[in-house]
Amino acid sequence: MMLIEETTVPDAALPVDEFKAHLRVGSGFGADTLQDAVLHGFLRAAIAAIEARTGKMLIERDFSWNLTMWRDASAQTLPVAPVRSISSVELVLRDGSREAVADDLFWLEQDQARPRVRSVGSCLPSIPAAGSVIVNFQAGFGTVWTDIPADLRQAVMLLAAHYYEFRNETSLSDGCMPFGVSSLIERYKILRLWSGASA
Repeated sequence: MMLIEETTVPDAALPVDEFKAHLRVGSGFGADTLQDAVLHGFLRAAIAAIEARTGKMLIERDFSWNLTMWRDASAQTLPVAPVRSISSVELVLRDGSREAVADDLFWLEQDQARPRVRSVGSCLPSIPAAGSVIVNFQAGFGTVWTDIPADLRQAVMLLAAHYYEFRNETSLSDGCMPFGVSSLIERYKILRLWSGASA
């Protein structure tokens, strides 16, 4: 399985001014935008870290998911949430050519934790031998910062500020995340019961 982020979070969706206020960065000195590129980087890093920990995409963007088999012939859980829509499903043949699956053969079962692509009939389309299927979809809470739940927005601010304050620190352990951030994102995590499965 391979998940590809086809589009990235646009700069306009990043809350740079709000982040500056959170950091209490001075303004009115003729260099208000001097650190913008750096702040963009810390916000993107914080968003990526929280998305990785929770499986929730914060800002809406396009993804493609390539897999070689359905876990369940009638429905397949998508790898991230929340999924807004499925734009297409394509079968990839052994020679690399693609065949579009008709839109009336599948539908999106929306769920904040485990959205699924479901078959309209009894089974999803058969994946060709030595081939794969690509599901193209849009995932995220929305296209603007305020579409994200308030606790996740606060978690991004806290984590981005942590990265900013400790940007020269090299002794922090791998995966270090402040307790406040961990507490805010805890309820969004998917409980893993066994390898490759979730509750």
